[in-house]
This record gives sequence, structure tokens and C-alpha cells, in this order.
Amino acid sequence: MIRLDNISKQNGHQLLYIEASASLLRGEKIGLVGPNGAGKSTLFRMITGQEPPDDGQVLIDRGVTIGFFSQDVGEMAGRSAAAEVMDGAGDVSTVAAELHALEAAMADPETEDFDALIERFGEVQARFESLGGYALESRAREVLAGLGFSQEMMDGDVGALSGGWKMRVALGRILLMRPDVMLLDEPSNHLDLESLIWLEQFLAGFEGALMLTSHDREFMNRVINKVIEIDGGTLTAYSGDYEFYEQQRVLMERQMQAQFDRQQAMLAKEIKFIERFKARASHASQVQSRVKKLEKIDRVEPPKRRQSVSFEFPPAPRSGEDVVNLKGVHKRYGNRVIYEGLDVLIRRKERCCVLGTNGAGKSTLLRLVTGTTDPDDGSVALGGSVKLGYFAQHAMELLDGDRTVFETLEDAHPRANQGALRTLAGCFGFSGDEVEKKCRVLSGGEKARLVMARMLFDPPNFLVLDEPTNHLDIATKEMLIAALAQYEGTMLFVSHDRHFLAALSNRVLELTPEGVHQYGGGYTEYVARTGQEAPGLRS
Repeated sequence: MIRLDNISKQNGHQLLYIEASASLLRGEKIGLVGPNGAGKSTLFRMITGQEPPDDGQVLIDRGVTIGFFSQDVGEMAGRSAAAEVMDGAGDVSTVAAELHALEAAMADPETEDFDALIERFGEVQARFESLGGYALESRAREVLAGLGFSQEMMDGDVGALSGGWKMRVALGRILLMRPDVMLLDEPSNHLDLESLIWLEQFLAGFEGALMLTSHDREFMNRVINKVIEIDGGTLTAYSGDYEFYEQQRVLMERQMQAQFDRQQAMLAKEIKFIERFKARASHASQVQSRVKKLEKIDRVEPPKRRQSVSFEFPPAPRSGEDVVNLKGVHKRYGNRVIYEGLDVLIRRKERCCVLGTNGAGKSTLLRLVTGTTDPDDGSVALGGSVKLGYFAQHAMELLDGDRTVFETLEDAHPRANQGALRTLAGCFGFSGDEVEKKCRVLSGGEKARLVMARMLFDPPNFLVLDEPTNHLDIATKEMLIAALAQYEGTMLFVSHDRHFLAALSNRVLELTPEGVHQYGGGYTEYVARTGQEAPGLRS
């Protein structure tokens, strides 16, 4: 359906692609992987014709329709979320717009030539029906419901929605369109657990071709059947899911390293012979023969190693056994009741993940615990010697845009030596000159990493994390999981990343309208006991 034929592409001084080739066939569901800045989004733009390759061709079969979802959703305002989604449905949305215009004209008492209007309305209505238009709205609402929209949100002005919800609307347009090929750039961002699982199921049933990027390894594992890796300007295909790709990549690296080591040993032996006997006339022909042999050998390159970062927590001071105690907490926003008589006790070394549907009060619980919001009634008490660290989504917005990465770390830890802060920055992906970047030019992922680094340098013994993995790539998530697995303190966190939840939790707090349900043993045990991966999916 789509073929990339020897494409080359340069972005400024950076070579993104060097005579790279790949294809997307009907029924294939491809995960596009590679380090940040490797050219994943550029590849999508080349396929959609937004950017041409410098060399080579992007070949698309005649008549193939392509739907492209990216993080840049543009302006949306003036109509409902449902109407916005239906607008992307192709021909049927154009016919629907004319039908609505005709209905409005027929309702206007000053309209002239009513007979012609009725005749045209009949023609358009017949066309609308043949395109399945009357099922369009129910399909649009089904998609929006899957993506977490209430009926009220579907019918409200899309302009009043936050950026994250507008992205869901943009994604809904592509899903309703059901093109021959879907290109999805980070569709799992901004989705809660229920919506993420619904999207997995939707894409599993999609019969067209699919190419996507995602920082959620579980999502990739369940959706894709092939991986294309961008690395050093080349495209390499692996059949299978993300986990299989990781295993194959390690295996290939080992094989390449072994091949490189064997050749290096052979070269060393030959060079040693040449150096030893080059001055002896009796060995001149042998030396010359070996020199020619070395000149003709194709040198094996060592495997390209991904730069991996790791971070180890300095030991945190020990807290008391009771870390935080919520007793009889009531909380409401306007007429909406969040909690009535909430009781929760979190003890030292517990790693509590908080689950609940949209609006259940997950972030509110974290804000109550950290003192950033107060209960209407009841009490929230931190235990003895508790040193709190809070990662909140809004913390990224509070970074001073005029300060550099290094200055931001220095401001937070003025007594730390520069070497230690540079090492910390490197652990969180800011190496070399990147520490001189101003905060205003940082991506969402870079801001999240900087906030995390600032908080973890002098570690608290009670970490409260609200969606810490949003915007983080898979490699940084793995680093964070490895670091937190060694952390000796207490954790309370919200995340929609199932790999993160399963790796780190040892207790689950599930917020429901009936109160809080508590499960020992962590997220994996919660799934086994309830039969569902998220509270909103329970029958």
C-alpha cells in the first residue's frame, strides 16, 4: 500500500535517512521506534506529502485513503465534539453538512422556491442514507464514549475542552473515518486507562493498515505485529510485537559484537605477524600477501549501542511507620461530591497506586495528601519525619522559561557541587550542551524529566507522583522504573501505564462511588482478582 524507496532526508545538519527503504502492506500494524529526534514524525509527514524526501520516493497505491493523527491538532471551536468528529468522516460528512443547511433553509419562512428545495432535500437525503449517514452520529458517539467523553461533553462546544481532550476529538475523527491506512503519532498520550484499553480493542479490530508511534510498551505489544526501527539513518524491520523486537535487537547486538570481536582478534594476529617479520627479506612475500589481504577485508562495524541512562537514589531519611492518615475526609467541587467520609492510612514502604474512572478523584486525593488542596471536612495528617516530594502535571508549567536546565537544578539545590548536578542532568537525558537549553524550548518530555531530576536529587522519603510517565519515552520510563524499584521510601501514585503500575505497586486504592476499595499485592494481583485492567471496565 505504501513503499518508501531509497529515501534520504536531512534536517539542518542532521541526516535523518540515508537511502532507507521500507513498506507498509495491507493488514500490517507497524510500530515505529527509535530514539528521540531520529525522524519518526518526519517519516509520517513524508508519507502524507507534508514534506518531500530529499532523495528517493514515497510510493502510495492508487486510491488509498490515509488518516493521520498528530499531537498538533490545531484550532477547534464553535461546534460540538460530536460534530467535529463527524466532520472527518469523508464524503458522508460533506453530504451531512448540506442536509443540515437544507433543513435550516426549509425551516426559514422567508425561503423562496420551496419546491426546488424539497426536491434537492430528497436527493441529498437519499445520498446520505446510501452512505450510512444515519448511523454516523451513533458511531461518532460510540467512538467518543470509548475515548472517555460523557454525553454532556459530546454535545458541548469543543472550544471549551482542554488540549488533552481536543487531542481525543482529533483522534476520534481518524477512527470514525476508518481510512485504508492510519498513521497515529502518539495516540496513547492523554488517554486514561479505560480509553487506552478501548483504543487497543478498536485497533485490534481495524482491518486496514496501521503505523504508529507510542511510548507505552503494553499498548504496542497488544496492537502491532511488526516493528520498524529508525537508527542511524536506516530502517530495519522486525516481525512481531515490541517485546519480540527488544529480544531480537539484543540478540543481533550480541551476534554483531561477537563478529566484530572475532575480526578484531584476526586483524590483531595478522598485524602482529606483519610488524614482526616486515624487516626480514625471507618473509617479504608472506608479509606482502598479508598486507594485501588486510586491505581487501570488509571491516565489521561494532554494534551501535543505544545510550542508556541510569539513576540511583541516594538513601532517603527514614520516616515514621504511619506516613499519611486521612480520616473522615469530605470533598466536593460545586455540586459534585468527590468524597464523603474517606478513610485511608498509608504506611511506610507501601507503594500505593490509585485507580479510578475519570472524575473519581485520583488527582484530588494526591492534592489532599500533599496539602495543595484542603478537605471540606475531616483531617489529613502526615506522620513523623515525613519528607514529601510531589510530581504534579502543573509543575512543568511553573518552570521559569528564561532559566536553563542547569540553572533550574542549581536553583533547587544551591549547595550541590556542579559535577553532581551535571551527572544528575545526564541521568535524565541532558548531556553535554543540552544543560544550557532554556526551559521555554523544552519539549513536554524534557520538562517532565527536568522536574523529576530536580525532585529526586535530594530524595524525599514519601513520593507522590501524578502521571509521572506522561511524555516520557520508553527508555526513560525503564530508567525511572529501575530507579524506583530500588527506592526505600513510600510511594503514592497515579499512572495509566500498566507496565509502570505492575512493576512498582504493592497496594491498590480503587476509588469508586461507594468508597475506596483496597487491594494488597499491587496492580497485577488487582487484575487477577477483579478480572479487569481498569475500574471502568468492570461489568
